[in-house]
Parts: sequence; C-alpha cells; structure tokens
Amino acid sequence: MKAPLLTACIVAVIAGFAVVAASSSDLGNPTKDTQVIASAVNAFAGSALVGEQAAPDKITLSELCPPSFEKTDAGVCELRNMYQFYDSLQNQGVGGTQTALPAHRDGFSPEQIDLGRYLFFDPALSGDGSTSCASCHHPDLGFSDGRARAVGVAGHAVKRSSPTLWNVAFLKNLFWDARADSLEEQAQGPLYSPEEMGNNPAQLLATLHGSAEYRRLFRQAFPDGQLDEISLQQVYISLAAFQTSLISLNSRYDRYAHGYHAALTDKEVEGMNVFRSFVARCAECHTPPLFTNQQVAVIGSPEPLGLPLDIGAEATWNAPKMKGGFKVPTLRNIAKTAPYMHSGRFGTLREAVEFYTGGRGHAVPKGVDMHIHWHIWEPNLTDDELDRLVDFLGALTDETFTPEIPRRVPSGLTPIGVSPLTDFNNSNNTSRATAAVADGVEDQTVYLGGASS
Repeated sequence: MKAPLLTACIVAVIAGFAVVAASSSDLGNPTKDTQVIASAVNAFAGSALVGEQAAPDKITLSELCPPSFEKTDAGVCELRNMYQFYDSLQNQGVGGTQTALPAHRDGFSPEQIDLGRYLFFDPALSGDGSTSCASCHHPDLGFSDGRARAVGVAGHAVKRSSPTLWNVAFLKNLFWDARADSLEEQAQGPLYSPEEMGNNPAQLLATLHGSAEYRRLFRQAFPDGQLDEISLQQVYISLAAFQTSLISLNSRYDRYAHGYHAALTDKEVEGMNVFRSFVARCAECHTPPLFTNQQVAVIGSPEPLGLPLDIGAEATWNAPKMKGGFKVPTLRNIAKTAPYMHSGRFGTLREAVEFYTGGRGHAVPKGVDMHIHWHIWEPNLTDDELDRLVDFLGALTDETFTPEIPRRVPSGLTPIGVSPLTDFNNSNNTSRATAAVADGVEDQTVYLGGASS
C-alpha cells in the first residue's frame, strides 16, 4: 500500500475510534457528541485537504470534498445540510426557525476547491509577495482581521473593515456597497487594488506561470484547460470554489432550530425572542437562518471620530437615496469578528446593539440628508434586553469546519504573510489600525470606500 493511502486509512480509523468513543463515553450528551464527532471528521478531512502531509516534498490536491459536501457522480461537490429539508417563503430564507436557506453556489471539483485554498493563503498573489487573501480574512478571526479598517500591502489603510467570508456561497452581492455580483468579480477588487494586494493581471499570471508547482496544480484542477497555460479566469474560479466551501451551519442556534432545545440557555432563548420580536425587529434585516436578508440598508451608522462620511452604496448605483447605505451583513460567527459596522466603529457587540436603540438617525451628521431604512426606529430596549441580545448572538458561533491552513504554499513564501496575528499586537490592533486610517484621510470630506469591503 502506498504511503499516502496508508496515512489516509490510519487517519480514517482514528476518526472512527473517536466517533465510537464519543457515542459511548458521552452518551446522552448530544452537544458533546456533535463536537467530538465533528472534530474527528474534520481531522480526517483536513488531512486529506493538506496534501503536503502525505508527501512533504510535493503538494497534491485533494480528491475529496470538504466536510458538509458530497461528491456527486459528476465529480463535483454539492452542499448537504439540514435546512434543505425545510420550505421557505419565496425561497428567500424567510420564516421561523425551521426554514430553508436561500439558493447557494456549489458544484466545484474537490481539486478546484483545494487549489483555491492554496491560492487564498499564498502571499504570491500580492504585488510584493507580502499579503494574501487570508491576511484580511484569517480563519482564527472569523475570516475577518480583527481591525477597524483593513490594512493592505506596505501598510496601506483601506477605507472599510474586512467582512467575514463564512457562508458567502449564499450571497448575491459582495462588498459592503454590494457592487460585485459574483465571487469571481469580487476577487479582482482586492487583487488589483493598489491599497490592498497591489497586483495586476500580467504580473499575477507571470508569477503563477513561473512556478512549476502551480502549473502542475492548475492542470490537475482544470484538466480540460490548455496544457501549461494558466488563465485569470481559472484563478478567480479557484478562489470562488474555496470560499463557497466556508460553510457555518452547525452552531448551537442551529441545533436548537432543528429541535434540540437544550442547545440554548434560558438567557439565549430570551435574547432570541427579543431578536425576533416586532419591537426590536432585528430579524427583519438579519433574517434566519442566514441572518441577513441580503439587502442594502441605510441605518445611519456613525464613522469613527475624525473620519469623513462614507457614502457607501450611493456610489454603486449613483443614487442619492442610498447615501450611507451598506449591505446587511450576516451575523453568523459575529462574536469572532469585532470591531463592528462597515467602519469598525463599535468595538463590542454590546456597543453595536445599543446603537439600534439610540433613536432613528441619531448619529447622522448635521446637514447630511439620509433616507434611513424604515426598520430603524426607537425600540427603547432595556439594558437587560440588550444583554440578552448579546447572549443570543454568541450562540451563532460555529467554526466546526474551519479549513486547514497549508503548512506551505507552492510559491515557497510563508503562508498568509502579513496578518494581525503576526504584525500587530492583538490587544491593541484595533486602535492602531484606526489611527493609521485617520492619519491618511482626516482632511477629506467624503470618500467612495476601499476595494476589499
């Protein structure tokens, strides 16, 4: 038996023992069972995804689909989840706890997904080899970056925060201002922005073609493509394939929604009831189970002190009524992605939820005309209700299927490159990033926003 296959078999057996152990030692504890089993399955899948573990001198793309995906007879990966058994009003994910999710993207091959993973973590995609996609979307930070504003190549400050990538397979529009309609289109924003990854199409192709390993991996992922010829579209497709595999649908809230009501504490249930109430109206924009209605809303969120007004989606559609409008973000894994809002204005979830009870348009600058979304009003929530909302939002965390960070990438550079985990002190990265942005734009009055968010 060949070494890679033997390794995979050993890992599979270990995973099987873990499942058996979970079912015997933790019988009657569904939460523990789920965690242990998921950990075992994820460990097996992770070993398969990280080809270099089997052969340290050669990267091999996985032929297996990521966890929660099933490989079809056509050789592509299709998402499987409990929400597929439910119905939904207008197929938009609208309704109670047991309601279907909106349409999503899948159907990529395992090799395309895994190639996208290597590209995502490889700083070679940036113009100076310092910054990868993961620099602003780090798995350990909810696929965000923990900063108020993103920071690109050479320390350039971007105008907006980095949104999470969890469950982007379901999104119809990307970026805070909803200006991209697909993940392939979105990828080109940060790749070629001089403030973010600072690359250009010709240099990107030259870098990839200059790597024999990348040429080999692209042939494996796109066997019908031209021999030894990497296309930009293949790069965009691979990045999209990986990002659509970032699925988070197994939080304690999800277990509650599927019928295991002991998954939430009493305080979290109270918070969920506030969240879904007509008084708070949180669920009307952050609609379960995706926890976004995918619309753009003008809520009058304030900018950090000293920073100018961001006109948001007004620039996307050249529509003054959309001034200050931004895409309603998903709340899944929201506890992992502080600071909050498009500008990183609020450092904690408590501050963010408190904003909504401050009164309609209370933070809009004087002299600025904003068409505040009709859902934003004056709910006058109590301190206890706000605390319960925060409790409930914490129950939306699920990182069960976080993908493995490659131990090495085909370029030979350090995976990820610059990130808040390597170049910023975690205790003060938010304040330092905010200060950096303020230094660069304090004399402006209005800007259109950065390319990545």
